[in-house]
Amino acid sequence: MNKPPLQILLASPRGFCAGVDRAIQIVEKALEIHGAPVYVRHEIVHNRFVVEDLESRGAVFVDELDEIPDDAVVIFSAHGVPKSVPAEARHRELTYHDATCPLVSKVHSEAGHHHAAGRQIILIGHAGHPEVIGTMGQLPEGIILLVETVEDAESVEVKDPNNIAFITQTTLSVDETSDIISALRRRFPKVIAPSSEDICYATTNRQSAVKQIAEACDALLVIGAPNSSNSLRLRETAQHHGCPHTTLVQRAHDIDWEAFKGVETLGITAGASAPEILVDEVINACRERFEVAIEEVSAAHEDVSFKLPRALDA
Repeated sequence: MNKPPLQILLASPRGFCAGVDRAIQIVEKALEIHGAPVYVRHEIVHNRFVVEDLESRGAVFVDELDEIPDDAVVIFSAHGVPKSVPAEARHRELTYHDATCPLVSKVHSEAGHHHAAGRQIILIGHAGHPEVIGTMGQLPEGIILLVETVEDAESVEVKDPNNIAFITQTTLSVDETSDIISALRRRFPKVIAPSSEDICYATTNRQSAVKQIAEACDALLVIGAPNSSNSLRLRETAQHHGCPHTTLVQRAHDIDWEAFKGVETLGITAGASAPEILVDEVINACRERFEVAIEEVSAAHEDVSFKLPRALDA
């Protein structure tokens, strides 16, 4: 029986970014140096496949440091942590390695700089996301105000409209964030912006690639975790740029193949914490059902890499 044809538009860049790659290497290197178990506070990155692979090698994932025994080795996730977390680790004399993405650390530094200059800070981000919790936890409560939407930007109350700055979560929608920033600048003409954009290069590039293919696709799959901010933003970006039939899946077995009846052109991308092996898995599942032709559509070339912490860079 002949398989129906399927044209796959494969977005590039996709999948792992430099910060995620570095965080995973930190766990692997810590296991190599210290031996198992190595404890990790929260998911090192938002991807169950990655987490389960590291668990199989001796990583133990916990929610808080009080779940970790004394004299243990602990790693902080790529999303960053409040200042209270490393302070507690030092108090308990735990050996710890910080896997915070350097681009998130840049946002933390910006917040500290603005606070030292006496400015109130507006953080554009999503409440409850680990990165937002970590960024807000860099400074005393009340210094950073969280804004999630344009409506929030229109109503946020500040102490001095002439002495504020804004920073952003690194994994936001470029388009949506631009609208929020426009609202803030209209209300507060003297608001200080980051010297360079806080939304990370990988988030921007992956969204740009999706924009290039979305309108040409009958359906689009985003491979990523439901708690991954950058993956959710990819789904929204595709929907807003011409492909309403966009689905977030973690693995090939999550795909509803009945929904693909009549689909002739399928877009595929992957969030920044999804490994390429999961993209291959989805493509192979497509090949089982369709006569597949693949076209890779590139929006940018990435050659970014981040060094490991000195204690692990041996």
